Amino acid sequence: MTNSLTHQPVPLLFSEEVREALHEGRPVVALESNVITHGLPYPDNAATARKVEEAVRAGGAVPATVAVEGGRIVVGMTDADIDRFASTPGIPKVSSRDMPVVLAQGGMGALTVASSLVAAELAGIPFFSSAGIGGVHRGAERTMDVSSDLIQFTRSKVAVVCAGAKKILDLGLTLEYLETQCVPVVSYRSDDFPAFYCTSSGFRSPLRLDDDEVIARSIEHHWALGNNSSFLITTPVRPEDAIDSDEVDAAIGEAMRAAERDGVRGQAITKYLMRAVDRATEGRSAKANMAVLVSTAEVGGRLAAAHAAYRKGLRG
Repeated sequence: MTNSLTHQPVPLLFSEEVREALHEGRPVVALESNVITHGLPYPDNAATARKVEEAVRAGGAVPATVAVEGGRIVVGMTDADIDRFASTPGIPKVSSRDMPVVLAQGGMGALTVASSLVAAELAGIPFFSSAGIGGVHRGAERTMDVSSDLIQFTRSKVAVVCAGAKKILDLGLTLEYLETQCVPVVSYRSDDFPAFYCTSSGFRSPLRLDDDEVIARSIEHHWALGNNSSFLITTPVRPEDAIDSDEVDAAIGEAMRAAERDGVRGQAITKYLMRAVDRATEGRSAKANMAVLVSTAEVGGRLAAAHAAYRKGLRG
């Protein structure tokens, strides 16, 4: 006798705009709420969230910033939601492993890349945009420190638009991991895998596509072939907003030597390296962060619009 276990669905709270867009088959792009609560101070964090949403609209899609509150997944934060999250201290950062507990407790939670993918798929949103993804950390052969973003890519059927990952990570191993897990990595109108606010990581991208409709078809074919994983699309920051790659490499190299000398190890090394890059760029990295958030969101909106148009054409 087979025992089948049924689960109550997680409640989803859609904004009216997002609900209507999804019902009508219009393009929607999911956005993480972690950038609101764990980025700039209030009210700059709220203003940043709105700029990112405006960039999605400029690309031709509807933004849906996702979060957790009151035991529900919020799909499409209102202006009031954004202000409340931006001004409330101590909201936890919620990754996909934390979601069940935070939902059960009924509190507020800001979603990361990994948990945003879970929310997007449950909500039926096929596109997600983020400035940068997590990856394999330097020294992972000793620490086993691999971002949950990479694991979630293997589980969620969502197209992810990003500017690659930060140079403080081991980007070579990050690409190797994605290859091993059969997650497509396509660079949009670029030959290289970007590194957040650097236009190139120094690694060639596995694939390059320049045509929006070809990307839309590729995403659909990926899922039609039976894959239940993400489709990763990278787009580099605009050259005028980028930070020189050699400058970042030099800062990281110096910081790695200092970390070894000072005994900084494990998870502490990531924050140590990020602070070193911030100091070396004399605050320019903060401006570049904003540029990356906006540029990826605009491209995400454009590609989501092309994907929605392609799917509409399939339905006739």
